[in-house]
Amino acid sequence: MTATAAERLRAATRAWHDALESCGFALALRDGTLPLDRYVGQLAAFRGVWEALEAELAGLAEPAEPAELPHATCPEIAHVWSPDLVKVPLLDADLRHFTASGVVPPPLAAEATRAFADEIRRTSAAHQPELLGFLYVLEGSTLGALSLRPLVRAAYGLGTEGVAYYGSGDRDRWARLTARLNETLTDPALQSRVIAAAERAYRHMALVTWALSAGPGPGRVTRA
Repeated sequence: MTATAAERLRAATRAWHDALESCGFALALRDGTLPLDRYVGQLAAFRGVWEALEAELAGLAEPAEPAELPHATCPEIAHVWSPDLVKVPLLDADLRHFTASGVVPPPLAAEATRAFADEIRRTSAAHQPELLGFLYVLEGSTLGALSLRPLVRAAYGLGTEGVAYYGSGDRDRWARLTARLNETLTDPALQSRVIAAAERAYRHMALVTWALSAGPGPGRVTRA
């Protein structure tokens, strides 16, 4: 029986997924020892990446207005992308909360974030359907974040604010997304290109994580 696009994506990226799940940053986040500014730095990095991805996907999913510069809608993206996948407003809400509290994200991951966003734009210019590999990785990461949300709240003494992005995972929405991916990515060659893009996305996520893990931190997080 032929594997679906989602099955191939999951199998091909399993090693990347497992490596990020078991890295020092993730382990510190789980046990409450990750400095708060590193958590906020991750939110800021994701904000930059999602902003780039959402702009490309939204532009390719909708036809241009007559007064706008002409562009071609990408059929694959038009079928898969949905406005309920937008994450930037959630990240903005989280970052506003921490800014008001005087917590500033460190610049450690600024270069890695720019490189990730640039990779998204290059992919869009070269072969638009490959953006679906980035979407698969980034949306999928919110499912893991959802399971970490209670630990994050406990570690940093948070209520409902500051964890909007970590609470954005939705298994029903994920099921709908993967169903659309399977309907759209039926050509094995196209599946392979999207898988390669997903692997690039994971590599950039690892670079962001490593950057946020660099240097000394302010010490153990005090639990609420």
